Amino acid sequence: MEFEVDEKELKAAGAELLPDGRRGLRLHGWEIESLKRPILNSRQLQEWEQKLQSSHFPEMVFGDSSLVLKHMNNGTKIHFNAFDALTGWKQEALPPVEVPAAAIWKYKSESFQQVILDYDYTFTTPYCGSETEEINAELGREATSEKGNSSLCWEECKEEIDLASLALKEPILFYDEVILYEDELGDNGISLLTVKVRVMPSSWFVLLRFWLRVDGVLMRLRDTRMHCVFGKSTNPVILRESCWREATIQALAAKGYPSDSAAYNDPSIISQRLPIIMRKTHKLKLPGTP
Repeated sequence: MEFEVDEKELKAAGAELLPDGRRGLRLHGWEIESLKRPILNSRQLQEWEQKLQSSHFPEMVFGDSSLVLKHMNNGTKIHFNAFDALTGWKQEALPPVEVPAAAIWKYKSESFQQVILDYDYTFTTPYCGSETEEINAELGREATSEKGNSSLCWEECKEEIDLASLALKEPILFYDEVILYEDELGDNGISLLTVKVRVMPSSWFVLLRFWLRVDGVLMRLRDTRMHCVFGKSTNPVILRESCWREATIQALAAKGYPSDSAAYNDPSIISQRLPIIMRKTHKLKLPGTP
């Protein structure tokens, strides 16, 4: 269901829609845009194989889809995309989840070959977003903080996102959800990476979620939340909370929860049943206006 923009609320908040049919808006110095594109074709996948040095990919990779939040005054850009997420998957290189059905999934496509699963076929990623800083907006040159040649730096902190304030009734100026990749694990579960954005007159909020359910075996939820409150300062602050939860179906059943995978279709409902295995909060102070 497409989000319907309220022109009066946009005007009251001082926001404007992006031109030329682009999805998003400009507000308080931020340009926020979502891009939804088809899954990668075979030629594009071959290019990704060379770049990532891997022949393994989720069934559906929306490689040209993204969410971009750019601060127009200082060139800082927070963005979310499948390539960086899969780069994180390859670098983390978790051991494959041991489940007898896994071999059957691969037999479906390679019926005459014995396949050894020596990689993380769930495509679990530690990815929590990307950030770049435009050095020269006119030339379009960018530097990534990961390479150390940018002033962008996430600092660990004790501050937390005020979820209660986000629950207050406030007009939603823009909302969208972008799927980055998805794999149904041969009809034996789901591996899904999505990013949602919500823009209000007072702030923007992002939820990046990796959700994994291996039927009868394991559930894994990795959430990254980002929140930026609009203010008078030319140095905005972004809070980022990362929370990883995980449990086996056996462990959940031992606590009295259902063992039927059909009971675990919505990660938002069952997330509190999964124990936290990692939680960190960081903040990013954006550089001042040049």
